Formats: sequence, C-alpha cells, structure tokens
Amino acid sequence: MNLTFAFIVIGAAFIMGLWAQAKVSSAYNKYKQVGARSRITGRDAAAYVMQAAGVHGVDIVPIRGQLTDHYDPVNKRLALSEANYYGYSLAAVGVAAHEAGHAVQDKENYGMLKLRMQLVPMTMFASKLLPLVIFGGFFFHMFGLIYIGAACYAALTLFSLITLPVEFNATARAKQAIVNLGILERDEMVGVNKTLDAAAWTYVAAFVSSLGWLLYYLALISGSNRD
Repeated sequence: MNLTFAFIVIGAAFIMGLWAQAKVSSAYNKYKQVGARSRITGRDAAAYVMQAAGVHGVDIVPIRGQLTDHYDPVNKRLALSEANYYGYSLAAVGVAAHEAGHAVQDKENYGMLKLRMQLVPMTMFASKLLPLVIFGGFFFHMFGLIYIGAACYAALTLFSLITLPVEFNATARAKQAIVNLGILERDEMVGVNKTLDAAAWTYVAAFVSSLGWLLYYLALISGSNRD
C-alpha cells in the first residue's frame, strides 16, 4: 500500500468535499427563493408522499438550523428545518420529499436502510474512538494504534458506502413521487433535481474521504510490516 496514493485520495476527497458543500449550498440557496406554484409547504409535501405510500404513525416536526433535515427510523420521526417545514419553495419540497423517501424505505423494510441502522452503533463507537487513536499515535508514538485506526476507518468507510444507495434511492423515490402526485409541475422539477443531485455529492465526498484515510492507515501498517 502506497502512502502517496493514500494522500492523493485524501486530497481529492477534501477538494471534492469543499466543491460538494459549495454546490449544495448554491443550489439550495437559489431554489429556496423560488416558490412552488401549488404553494405547498415542505411539511405537507412530506405528508403527501408518505400517505401515498401507506406510511402512517410518523411525526413531522420542525427543527432549527439549515439543512438539518433528517428521518429518525427508531422514533419514527421526520424532522425538517424550519425553512423547509414552513416554506413552499422548490428546495423545501425537494428536501422534504427526500426525507419522506426514507420513511417509505423504512416502511418497506428497504434492505440497505436496515443494514445502515445496524451499523450505527459500530460507527458511533469508531467515531468516538478515533480522536484517542490520533492523539495517542501523534503525541505518544503508540504505533500499535494504527491497527485500531484502520479498523475504525474500515467501519466508517463501510457505513459511508452503505449510505450511498440509501440516499440515492430516497432521492429517486422523492422525484418520482413529486411528479406522480402532481405536487409540482414538470418544469419545476429542475429546481428539485439540482438541489437533490447536489446534496448527493456530499455523501460521495464523505465516502471518498473515509476511503482515503483507510488507505492511509493500511499504508502505515504495510510499511511497519516491511520494517
């Protein structure tokens, strides 16, 4: 395993991450200014998508922050940032429908979502352990920690990889539902498409970043074994 290659991947992921964040911010900020002709709010759009799919018992609640939207499969709770909950912009409708897509996945026992949920405890443990690994390795030269670091990033990389089809599938469900239910007119889908497609790149960047750091630790292990 080559350290140079690992650093190239990490650098590419860093640049991709900055680009993805700029892209999603630009698309979201642009289309949150464009109102849906139907004047439907994000909250109602999410409700329609779930109702049409036979999803019941999911609370839709507003939360503070921008793009803090998420679906909690454990508590059956769909949280939308206030701008998307109360707003009726193309961006609000798109994001809300995307989160509703996760609720539909949950109802249908979508395999990749179930797998991601099963990986959450392991991923949280790895995330909490990593600072100790990095601190111990950097300040105390405890090189045995590189094996733990590799294991942590292997867990994070696997989680990021599983996240990709979960997010892409939710986006596909959202786009189809918005059109099929007549929530937006077809020419309005440009704003939804650009907002959700830009958001998808953030998940790709997260996966590449985790992969790069995993390759870095594997390269360290390979080098120490040769020594």
